[in-house]
Amino acid sequence: MEWTRATSLQFATEVLLLLYQESLFTVRTVHELLWGYKDRLLSTIHLLHPEIDPVFGFFNKMNGTDDGEYVFLSGERNYLNFSRIVEWKGKESLNWWTTKSCNMINGTDGTSFHPLISKDENIYIFSSDFCRSFYLVYDSSGSVAGIPTYRFVPSPMVFANTTINPDNAGFCVPPGNCPGTGVLNVSICKQGAPIFLSAPHFYQAEQKFIEDIEGMHPTKEYHETFVDINPLTGLVLRAAKRMQINVHVRKLPEFLNQSFFFLRLSLLQSVLIDEASASKLKHVLLEASVVTGIPFVIMAIGIVFGIVFTVLVCRSRGISEEVSSI
Repeated sequence: MEWTRATSLQFATEVLLLLYQESLFTVRTVHELLWGYKDRLLSTIHLLHPEIDPVFGFFNKMNGTDDGEYVFLSGERNYLNFSRIVEWKGKESLNWWTTKSCNMINGTDGTSFHPLISKDENIYIFSSDFCRSFYLVYDSSGSVAGIPTYRFVPSPMVFANTTINPDNAGFCVPPGNCPGTGVLNVSICKQGAPIFLSAPHFYQAEQKFIEDIEGMHPTKEYHETFVDINPLTGLVLRAAKRMQINVHVRKLPEFLNQSFFFLRLSLLQSVLIDEASASKLKHVLLEASVVTGIPFVIMAIGIVFGIVFTVLVCRSRGISEEVSSI
C-alpha cells in the first residue's frame, strides 16, 4: 500500500514483519480469504492509523452492502438512455485515470439495457470492480429458455496495450506504466494495494503472463465474460462475469530480482433467468408479436377486400354493358 512507502513507515513495517516472522506467502482458508481474518500486522498498524482495517478479506464488509449510490435515466425522453448511469457516488465522472475519456462513466450497470438492441452497436457497462467503463460487442445469436438472445462479449480492444489501442493510455498509472494486453492495474482505486485484474487464466492476455504461472490454460468457453440479452426488451437472460485478481510482486532476491504476477483469486459469477420469469417474458413477447402483427393483418384484409370489391365492380359493369347491347 502507498502509506508503507514512506521512509519512517517502511522501516517500522519491516521491523514488524521480522518481529511477527511474516513471510511472502500465508496459508488461509477460503472463508478467511473471502470474508476476512484478523491480521496481526494490520492490527498493530491500525493502532497508529485507524483508517487501516485490522481485518483483511476480499469481500470484507461487502456482504449485504452496495458499492455506492447510482443515478439512472428512465429512458422516457430517449429509449436509448434507459438505465444509463449519469452519476455514481454523487459524481458524473471518475478521478482515478489520467484522461477525460477514461474517467467517463458510460452505459448501465450490466443488469439491463435499452430495448431494440442491434447487432451492430456497442453495449457499454460501468463496473465498480474494474473501476472503469468498458464496452461489449456482438458475438453470436442464440436462445435461453426458448427466448431469442444476442450474446455480447468484451471487445479485445478494451484491455489491449497502448500499441494496439492508444485510447487505453489513460489507464496506465502512473502515465506510461502500462502492464500489457489483458491486464488492468487497479491499485489506484484499491487503496494502493498492488492488485491487477484480468480474465481467468489470463484469457486474451499476452503470452508472457500465461507462461509466468504454471497451469494456465485460457479457453473462451470457460474464461470469457458474456451477456445474453433479449434484443427486443433489452433484458438480460443469462450472464457470466469472470475475472481474476492478481497481485503484482515486486523484485525480490528470492526470485532472482524479477517482478511477476501472483494469481490470488478467480471470481466466476453467473446468472440465469428462472422458469417463472421466462414464462412471463414469453407471454409478453407473444402479446407484443400479436400486437405488432395486427396492423399487417388489417392491411392484408384490406387488400383482399379491395381486390374483391374491384372484381365485383368490374363484373357488374360487364353485365350492365351486355344488357344495354341487347
